[in-house]
Amino acid sequence: MIKIILMISLFFFTLSVADEQKSKTETGATVGANLSAELKNGKLKAQTICSACHGLDGQAASGGNSVIIPNITAQHKDYLIARLKAYKSDKIQHPQMTVIAKMLSEQDIENVSEWYSRIKVRIFDPNLVLAKPSQ
Repeated sequence: MIKIILMISLFFFTLSVADEQKSKTETGATVGANLSAELKNGKLKAQTICSACHGLDGQAASGGNSVIIPNITAQHKDYLIARLKAYKSDKIQHPQMTVIAKMLSEQDIENVSEWYSRIKVRIFDPNLVLAKPSQ
């Protein structure tokens, strides 16, 4: 019985790995042909302006991933737009973000927000791991 369960689990694991690899080759953000113009421009702006602090993937890259620099991975696009516009208009005061937001055009704000909102988050559930945890 245990062998059957393990074989079925291995089968589904193999399928999910194959789907993940297929998905990466077909829709990967590293493949420029897979990105819309808005996403390409958002990625470029994120690389040149935002990634020094927030990382290209939205994970805080400086400050030791401190609470001072938030992770913005997979935030809702409208939320990011609202925050950037609030920094740009001085409704929210922040020494760095106010300056950076003022460097962005309205289209840049749309593009960067689109880029970061499209990043997917994977959740690891240790209860689903079949192997024994290391001791």
